[in-house]
Amino acid sequence: MQNDIHPHHHLVSLEDRSRVKGHLPLVLWMTGLSGSGKSTLANALEYRLVHTYGAHTYLLDGDNIRTGLNAGLGFSDADRKENIRRVGEVARLMYNAGLIVITAFISPFRSDRDIVRSLLKPEAFWEVFVSCPIETCIERDPKGLYKKALDGKISEFTGINSPYEAPDAPEIQVDTGQLTVDECVELIIARMLEQQIIKHG
Repeated sequence: MQNDIHPHHHLVSLEDRSRVKGHLPLVLWMTGLSGSGKSTLANALEYRLVHTYGAHTYLLDGDNIRTGLNAGLGFSDADRKENIRRVGEVARLMYNAGLIVITAFISPFRSDRDIVRSLLKPEAFWEVFVSCPIETCIERDPKGLYKKALDGKISEFTGINSPYEAPDAPEIQVDTGQLTVDECVELIIARMLEQQIIKHG
């Protein structure tokens, strides 16, 4: 069956789409523990990119994806792997459309994040480690999930009874236990300007 699949060549290139949008495409893959602030940071970053720099963006958030595209997946290691694989393919398509794609997923396993990285050019994938001590994440517990996990009501919860493998060499690391959301956004924006992903407004 695979022999009968022939990818179609598009007349409009990635370079064409980037030129129209006025910035380079990029996948910003935010990874970190539940409660580390990934979604809050991703939202603030997207708002800034759109309203200050006129960037064309899309935000893929873990919970939102699991209510639609990945609604049928659970939280076993196999389902988590498939969750990230699907998101990686969606991010790749959006990258090819010329967008700055921001993702907010725990994505606990390095091997899964490396698979997504392999789908893109080296310069196109930035792993953003949203680091935060687990004690702080438990204290915040915005969704009440740590309490449920500690009470034995949730199994396979990252950081409690399922491992989280922190990035070895992320392109960017922000410590949300020490920095404000605005300070984290500034760090990411500064790197994007430095690498000429976006231009000064």
